[in-house]
Amino acid sequence: MREASTGLLMELDPDSNVTDLLLQQRAANPAHALYSRRGPNGWTDIPAQRFLHDVSALAKGLIAGGLEPGDTVAVMSSTSYEWTLVDFAVWFAGGVTVPVHETSSASQVEWILHDAGTWRVFAEDREKTEMLAQVLGSSALLKDRLVNVVRMDYDGEAPNLASLAGAGAGVTDAELERHRTAAVLDDVASIVYTSGSAGHPKGCEITHGNFALVATNIVAFLPELLRPENARTLMVLPVAHVLARTIQVACLNAGATLGHAGNAVQLLEDLGTFKPTFLMVVPRIFEKVRAGAARKAALSGRAGIFSAASAAAVRYSREQDSAARGQGSGPGLLSRARHAVFDRLLYANLRQALGGQVRYAMSGASPSAEDAHFFRGAGIPVLEGYGLTETTAPCTANTPTRTKVGSVGIPIPGTTVRVAEDGEILVKGIGVFKGYHTDEAANAEAFVDGFFRTGDLGELDSDGFLTITGRKNDLPSNPGI
Repeated sequence: MREASTGLLMELDPDSNVTDLLLQQRAANPAHALYSRRGPNGWTDIPAQRFLHDVSALAKGLIAGGLEPGDTVAVMSSTSYEWTLVDFAVWFAGGVTVPVHETSSASQVEWILHDAGTWRVFAEDREKTEMLAQVLGSSALLKDRLVNVVRMDYDGEAPNLASLAGAGAGVTDAELERHRTAAVLDDVASIVYTSGSAGHPKGCEITHGNFALVATNIVAFLPELLRPENARTLMVLPVAHVLARTIQVACLNAGATLGHAGNAVQLLEDLGTFKPTFLMVVPRIFEKVRAGAARKAALSGRAGIFSAASAAAVRYSREQDSAARGQGSGPGLLSRARHAVFDRLLYANLRQALGGQVRYAMSGASPSAEDAHFFRGAGIPVLEGYGLTETTAPCTANTPTRTKVGSVGIPIPGTTVRVAEDGEILVKGIGVFKGYHTDEAANAEAFVDGFFRTGDLGELDSDGFLTITGRKNDLPSNPGI
C-alpha cells in the first residue's frame, strides 16, 4: 500500500480558535478540575472557572503592556502548571507563543528571540532571568530591541505573574474579548523551533486550527483514554515540545484533569500521588520502570519469578499481536493461566509503580518491541504513535482496538499518509503546519504535491499501519516530539 487515510471526525467553526475550547469547558462545568497543581501539601485542583479567571487576568496584563494581536511572546521554562497558564494567557491576549526549551544555549535563545521578533519573554525563575539578561545585554541581533522579561512566579522579583495580572486591572472585558477573538483557525498560534542537523533553528508556524483540530479529533479517535469520567494524566514531557502542548489541548477539550510532573527525580512519587489513568511518555520511562521492578525483585530474592513473569507477559502480548495481524487466535489456555498467576504475583505491583490506575500509555517514540510487549502483557497497553513538530506531533497512532506492536499505527482523523517511490513518508492533513517562519527556501523544499516531506522512511501495510524503517540522509532532521 502506498497511501492511507482516516476521515475527519470533528469539524470546527473556521472563525474560532483554541481559546474557545476553554470557554466551552467553563460553560459545561465551571467547577470541574481541568488541572491539578502539586504543592508542599499535595495536589490542589484548579477548576475551569479558576483557570479562566487567572488566564484572563494575565492576558489583561499583557494587553495593558501593549501586546497587539499577532505579537510573539516567548516562554522559557521547564514543564509546569505556570507554563500552561501563560500559554493560554498569550492566546487570550491574541498573541503567538514561542517556546524556548529550558536547555537552549545562549546562541539558540538569541536566534529564536530575533527570528520570532519577540520583545516579551516569560522566564521560569531567577536563573533563567539572569541567563536572558546576559543574552540581551551582549546580543548584536537584539541590541535595538527592548525585551521585557517576566518571572513565572508570584512572589519573586517583579515583574512576575502577580504584578502582571495587577497591571491589567484597568483593561475591560470587552477589550480582552476583542483580543481573544482576533485570531481564527488559519492564524498562527505558536512558532515552535526545531534544531535540524545544521544551521539556525527553524521556526514551525503552528496554527490555531492545527492545535484545535488535532486535539478535538484525537479525543474522538482515542475516547478510551480521554473520555472516561475520571480521566487524568500527568505531563512528564517538556511543554516546550509541540507534542506536550497538543496533548494539553486535547485534555482540555476532553475535560481530562492534567497535572505536571516536577522533575525526573520526583516522577515515581508524582505518579503514586497523582494516580493518572493514562500517560504520554518516552521509551526511557518504560525502561526505568521495568529496570526498577527487576532490581526490586532481585533484592527481595525473586529474580527468577520476575524473569518468568516477564517472559509470560511478552508471550501473552505477542500472541495478542499475532491475532491482530491475522496470524493466530490469540493467547492460548496455558498462556492465559500463566498470565493470571503472574498478574497476582507481579503485574499488579508494576501497575502500582505507575500510580495503580493507568489503563493505557502512549509513546511519542517507539519503545523496544520487548518493552512494548512486556508492558501490554502486564496490563498497560503501550500505544505507539508518530509525528513531528511540522505535523503538530501526532499524525499516526495505534488505538486500543487497532494495535500492531512495532508499527506507529494508522493516520489520525483528517490525515493522509503517503509513502513515496523512494520510501519517504509524506503527510497531508489537519496537523501539517503553515510553514517555516521567514524561510521560503525551506518551505519550497518541504512540500511536494501538497504533502509535507518528513524525511523519514517507512512502509504501509494492507491495513494502513505505518512502520518506520529509517531516515533519509539527504534531509535535515525534524525532531518533532
